[in-house]
Amino acid sequence: MYQHHQPSMFHTPIDPKTIRYSNQKIDYNARVLLVGSCFVEHIGAKLDYYKYQNLINPYGILFHPLAILRLFQDVKNQRIYTSGDLVYHNELWHSVNHHSVMSHPDKSVVLNRINRQIKDTYAFLQQASHVVLTLGTAWVYHFTERETLVANCHKIPAERFDKYLLSSEDIRAGLEAIIEIIRDINPQAGIIFTLSPVRHLKDGMIDNMHSKARLLTAIHQMVNHPNTYYFPAYEIMMDDLRDYRFYTDDMLHPNTLAVNYVWDIFKKVWLSPDSENIMIQVDRVQKGLQHKALFPDTQAHQTFLRQLEQRKEELKINYGIEF
Repeated sequence: MYQHHQPSMFHTPIDPKTIRYSNQKIDYNARVLLVGSCFVEHIGAKLDYYKYQNLINPYGILFHPLAILRLFQDVKNQRIYTSGDLVYHNELWHSVNHHSVMSHPDKSVVLNRINRQIKDTYAFLQQASHVVLTLGTAWVYHFTERETLVANCHKIPAERFDKYLLSSEDIRAGLEAIIEIIRDINPQAGIIFTLSPVRHLKDGMIDNMHSKARLLTAIHQMVNHPNTYYFPAYEIMMDDLRDYRFYTDDMLHPNTLAVNYVWDIFKKVWLSPDSENIMIQVDRVQKGLQHKALFPDTQAHQTFLRQLEQRKEELKINYGIEF
C-alpha cells in the first residue's frame, strides 16, 4: 500500500490514497503522450530518465487548452503545413500554432519538423496507453491579421494581437473535443489532466487566479468521462508545499525539490509497483553514465566501466531498454 509522511503542525500533505487513479498503471510496456505547459515537461523528463516510452510536447510547450486542441485536430486530420502557414519575424520562420522550439531561419526546416511531428504523434497516439494533459492558462492571444488564436506570440509586437480570457464554455467545449479526438484515434488510452502550478504573473495575480479557476472547473467536468482522471499537481504546490523555498529564483516555477516531491506522489499513484525494481536498475546505470572519473586510466575505473556495460546489456536483453 502507499506510504507517505505523516501530517505535522507545519505541513498539510496530500495523501496519495485520496487521488483517483486507474488500474491501468504506467509500466515499461506503457506508452505515454504528454502535452501542455512546461510543467508536463518535468514529469516527462522523469519518465525519460527512467527510460519509459514517452513522447513529450510534439508542438513544444503549449499553454492554453485551445492550443492543445489544435494539436490534436492537426494530428487527427494528419494536416500538412505549408509555407503559407508560417510567419516571418526577427529573421526566423515561425508557426503560431507551435512553440518557438520549432522555429528556424530556413522555412523548409520548420515545415519538415512540424509535419514529421504530426505523423509521429499520430502513430504514437494510436498505440498510447496514457495521455497526460497539463493546462497552464485560460488567457489567449488572437492574431488579428490571421484571425486565429495563437499558441505562441514569438515576440511579435503586442499591437498585432488581442488578448482575452477564454469563457468557461469555450474551455469545456475545447476539452470535450480533445477527449473525443483521443477516443476516436485510441479508445483505450487513459487520460490524465493536470493544472500547472506555474503562476502566469504577467497577467497579474488576480487574473492568473481567475484563469486557473476556470481551467480547474472545466477539468473537473471532464473527469466524469470514462477512463479520465485528475492528478493534483496544482494542489500539491499550492496547498501541500505552499512555501517559496520550493520555487526557483523567479518565484514562479517549481524548483528541483518541488518537482521531485510531485514526482514522488505521481509515482506512487500512477506507476506500476512492478516497475520499481527496473527503475532502480535504470537509475544505477544513469548515475554511472553521469559519473566523472578523476582517474580514468586506473584498473578500478576500467572494472567500473565493464560492470556498467554489463548492466546496460542486461536491461536491453531483459526489458528492451537502451541507453
